[in-house]
Amino acid sequence: MNKHLVVIYPHPDDESFGASGTISKHREEGIPVTYLCGTLGEMGRNMGNPTFANRETLSTFRKKELLEACEKLDIQVKMLGYRDKTLEFEPMHEVAAHLRELLEEIQPHLVITHYPGYAVHPDHDALGAAAVEAVRLMEPENRPELWAQAISNHHEEELGKPDITNDIKPYWEKKMAAIETHLSQAHGMMTLMKNSKAFNENMDEQLARLRYERFYKWTFND
Repeated sequence: MNKHLVVIYPHPDDESFGASGTISKHREEGIPVTYLCGTLGEMGRNMGNPTFANRETLSTFRKKELLEACEKLDIQVKMLGYRDKTLEFEPMHEVAAHLRELLEEIQPHLVITHYPGYAVHPDHDALGAAAVEAVRLMEPENRPELWAQAISNHHEEELGKPDITNDIKPYWEKKMAAIETHLSQAHGMMTLMKNSKAFNENMDEQLARLRYERFYKWTFND
């Protein structure tokens, strides 16, 4: 199986906040990365600060931000075309079939997605569940490894410690650069980020959480 990382999240900026350090490590190793982005985040509540978008134009801004972030991360992106805040209402088997088709075309060795039920946002949970099902439906001999990212506050109480903890300090600048492109959504954190360019061990707790990207290895029993 060729090495190729596929990241499956529902929104522009999920890739930057959630896995851009891990993505950067793979790119440094020469491994291609493709981001399957579920929606354009057009129903997001943030419109920039000061406001520069509105409900009609937000999707345009977020698409532009997504493309810029993926360019900075040196990854390919495919937009899946679902509507923001409606993924939980899409027939899961249809979304899974869509993802399975794409995965069988790309043939990744690793897929990263949200851990369904522990990903805070309904879109995160829904697309994570569809991604897990898509991988399950693949022939076992062609099935990539699957890492699931849980981000709810108390997930470790039920799931235990994550199997993988990536300290992305070496890729901190790349992660910050990717996050900064999502200006419509990230302005509230921008000042903190810019004050943390020289990485320090005593950084704000919210930023410190970005330093470690944690994943659970998904096990299929079949």
